[in-house]
Amino acid sequence: MKRDGKGPPRRREEAVSEWIEKVVQIRRVTKVVKGGKKLSFRAIVVVGDGKGQVGVGVGKSSEVIGAIQKGVVDAKKQLITVPIVGTTIPHPITASAGAGNVMPKPASKGTGVIAGGAVRTVLEAAGIKDICAKSLGSDAPLNNARATMKALTMLRTVADVARMRGLEPGQILR
Repeated sequence: MKRDGKGPPRRREEAVSEWIEKVVQIRRVTKVVKGGKKLSFRAIVVVGDGKGQVGVGVGKSSEVIGAIQKGVVDAKKQLITVPIVGTTIPHPITASAGAGNVMPKPASKGTGVIAGGAVRTVLEAAGIKDICAKSLGSDAPLNNARATMKALTMLRTVADVARMRGLEPGQILR
């Protein structure tokens, strides 16, 4: 249908994303090929909804924007649901990926997110408000982000443990 210019102009409704997208690192990488060096970019991206869902993705492209977009798509494919108790995690845990070790511990209300680098980005995107985390070993952002994701997947609430053991949650806490 053709517009004749009468009436107010149509507005496109832009979808407001509920996802928090944070770029952890953009790295320029080179590949030596027959004709010389081929430049490309690698982006590590964290995507979360701030309510318990988070994912880490890696995108590679010849342009920075393309790498970030591919990273967002990859992160959304790898979303996990994090059990959050109040504003923190249910229990302390340790996980590793590559040479990166991460030790997140629950913290009392009002503590904030005490963590650094990629670990902090993943925890904030997941919607965890109070937590203390230590990263040991490698300081590579990708290893630390993956170790944090691994730790978050290993978390269990009291109700989860009770269900696995066939007990009531009250019996576990005794």
